[in-house]
Amino acid sequence: MSMIPPRISGGDALVRALVAHGTELVFGIPGTHNLGVYRALAEQGVKHVTSRHEQGAGFAADGYARVTGKPGICLTTSGPAVLNAMTAVTQSYSDSVPVLLISPGMPLHHPGRGNGTLHEVRHQSAALEAAIGYSIRVHSVAEIPLAVAQAFAHMTSGRPRPAHLEIPLDLIDTVDRVSDVPPVLVAHPPADAVTVAAAVRRLNSAERPGFIVGGGAKGAAEELTTLAERLGAPVVSTANGKGTFSERHPLSIGAGLHLKAVADFVAECDVVVATGTELASTDLWHGPLKFAGDLIRIDVDPAQMITNALPDYRLVGDAQATVAALNQRLGNGKPGEEAAQRAERWQRLFRKHARAQGAAWLPLVETVQDVLAPGAIIAGDSAMACYYGTLSNLLLERPASFLYPTGFGSLGYGLPAAIGAKLGSPDRQVVALHGDGGVMFTLPELTTAAQERLALPVIVCDNGGYGEIRREMVERGDPVHGVNLPGVDFAKVAKALNCHGVTVSTQDKLATALRKAFTADRPTVIHVVGDLAGS
Repeated sequence: MSMIPPRISGGDALVRALVAHGTELVFGIPGTHNLGVYRALAEQGVKHVTSRHEQGAGFAADGYARVTGKPGICLTTSGPAVLNAMTAVTQSYSDSVPVLLISPGMPLHHPGRGNGTLHEVRHQSAALEAAIGYSIRVHSVAEIPLAVAQAFAHMTSGRPRPAHLEIPLDLIDTVDRVSDVPPVLVAHPPADAVTVAAAVRRLNSAERPGFIVGGGAKGAAEELTTLAERLGAPVVSTANGKGTFSERHPLSIGAGLHLKAVADFVAECDVVVATGTELASTDLWHGPLKFAGDLIRIDVDPAQMITNALPDYRLVGDAQATVAALNQRLGNGKPGEEAAQRAERWQRLFRKHARAQGAAWLPLVETVQDVLAPGAIIAGDSAMACYYGTLSNLLLERPASFLYPTGFGSLGYGLPAAIGAKLGSPDRQVVALHGDGGVMFTLPELTTAAQERLALPVIVCDNGGYGEIRREMVERGDPVHGVNLPGVDFAKVAKALNCHGVTVSTQDKLATALRKAFTADRPTVIHVVGDLAGS
């Protein structure tokens, strides 16, 4: 005898479905149109973190998703709120991060041309669909569990991407009979066996193999390490792949595809294995890599497989399963001393180039490196200290250790992403790293971190404005205009926002402040000024 489904509200149906899919934490801001969802969150015991701006909530959900591997949840109200979060989820789309943005929409039978309802946006769902490729608007309370299951299936199958779920505001408090929809169990298969076998034959004959590891390889860290060791293949990582292959491993060249050493390394290889990377211009600042030998590409996205570079071997499949299949067929290799010497040679050249490019930030990077514990996470902004400094000069050794807004290049990402990361991985050290320009985009999120009592160091490197744009203006011979910002006392601002704050200008003071911040009872803003901040 089948049971009659219970009568529950749309808000209850949503939260029940989220809990069924493993949701334990939601980032967001309550509003007039989503109060029924907040009632259900409280009644069903789901932790909620209140951000100070919806963009901060979206970035926090992104940071949480990157370190946990589970979809991050961002809940907003309609209209300006969901559009505020749109930048964050577009960043998630760009970097292949599963974030579910949930918002109310206009009522079910809202007039097509509008009538001035609060937070009214024409075609709100269509706007999100255009930005991130997936938005669904439900049309009944009973449909909500199905829509949640479909969104999770979308986010967790194939290439991870964000999704948007819109619930007409009048359905949130409407009561109807609702049946549960269990989560879809998603398989993550390897590439087809014939192509794997062909790739193994090519790898067995390789004399100068090399690896490129991207963000899509995070789940294959152990398998990639085994494969690289069997082949004696040096490894370079993208920004989002940083730490997936430990940068302390003898075969690690480093992270960052933009350095000339990487182009030279790839040109020298007779086989390159590129796993989970777009090979996009956001990583390759100076143009595409030239593959003199064969390219073996591993990617879960068939369309990406042939974008930016055409591989000789196309392994469409889950990175972990596909690399495991390669290992199974390859057997135990025995690379000789020559392989180790080759890796060391390229590592020396890479680090020489990285140090030259990041010279101004080396005092900062070296100080942070000395203080960090194994497994630490850097949540960086699109700042010079990150892409010139830490990307290629700070050594990290675990997947999801470098959270960085690579593709979309959003400013303000680091602090809220660090909040999400710390809540998702409370036992790991987390550091937010910003420039003085970018941190102003999401500075109010300090109060969110303070409210959660997070021992979170927030390093602000002060070079007096938008330093990279200033540099580009000078390089072009243009007038330096609109980039120099009046000084802000970030330590005082931090204290006003219920955080600790300190200003430092030497490596010793930075090290002391950073060590203290990791054991503090709340966030600590470390305002770095002078030569230590770079230029």
